[in-house]
Amino acid sequence: MTLTRRAALRAALALPALASAARAQGFPTRPVRVVVPIAPGGANDIIARMVSEKLPAILGQPVVVENRPGAGGNIGADAVAKAEKDGHTLLFTSANVLTANKWLYGRRMPFEALRDLTPVSRVGTGTILIVCNSARPWKSFAELVAFAKANPGRISMGSSGTGTISHLYMEKVKRAAGIDITHIPYRGGGPAITDLVAGTIDIMFDVIPALLPHIREGRFRPLAAGSAQRIDYVSDLAQVPGMAELLPGSGIDALNWWCVVAPAGVPAPVLAQLNGAIRQAVEQEEVRRRLLDLTVKPTTDATPEAFGAFWQAQMPVWQALVEESGATAE
Repeated sequence: MTLTRRAALRAALALPALASAARAQGFPTRPVRVVVPIAPGGANDIIARMVSEKLPAILGQPVVVENRPGAGGNIGADAVAKAEKDGHTLLFTSANVLTANKWLYGRRMPFEALRDLTPVSRVGTGTILIVCNSARPWKSFAELVAFAKANPGRISMGSSGTGTISHLYMEKVKRAAGIDITHIPYRGGGPAITDLVAGTIDIMFDVIPALLPHIREGRFRPLAAGSAQRIDYVSDLAQVPGMAELLPGSGIDALNWWCVVAPAGVPAPVLAQLNGAIRQAVEQEEVRRRLLDLTVKPTTDATPEAFGAFWQAQMPVWQALVEESGATAE
């Protein structure tokens, strides 16, 4: 091959990378849409809006949060998977949509998460909490378990939906404690919380950000942390026992994570820019303080690839949770 032909070949191979870089230089060119695949009022919605409000100053364009609930988060996630691959449409979601839904919905899944979506960065990690309406008589997890054993199926538990972290880990707790509790799935945490406040349901085992204000105002009573250890970094919850104390040997240690992903095919330079913007937003002292106040540990990834490796490693964890629970999507 002549020197001229080699140079021409190198130039041809470099064109896609140059085109991607050129696109990134102009990004974003219009408002960025952040889709939250659950109803307003839940933890996803609270954290998404907290982070998104910092992005316009970083990206130089408005950022609009849009709630698209339904089908366990699949409706909103599918819309993002099918959106234009330019980085202007993002999905803000928690772990179960990207992991558990694959096994909950099976052939009815409208998209393949690892194929049709691409990682940007995590935003935070946290656990879940069992709370009851403060008018209920149970002052501790032990009292809840004793009542449930004496009254199988009488206690009703609301969750953010079938196959969410709250549902899957409650099934694990029920097996470990030998109790029967009636699961009532909702379309997101917000509607379930409304019913728990009203006393329509008895308990929730769900992510903490949306529960905490009600705990602080006395409407909900915390009974147990879903993590193995106590949540000792939050003064309001430091005395709430974890699963290692309550159900020793069960191996229960609920980990939830919130993240931003984009449609597969977004150019790598755009993903890198979005990753940097997310990290810059989360690393602001105000955001870190507000996240910690909601019991969410600020957690970002240095690159989209680093988040992708974590995401891939979480898939078998959630597959086991779904299979052990016997849960299927409605």
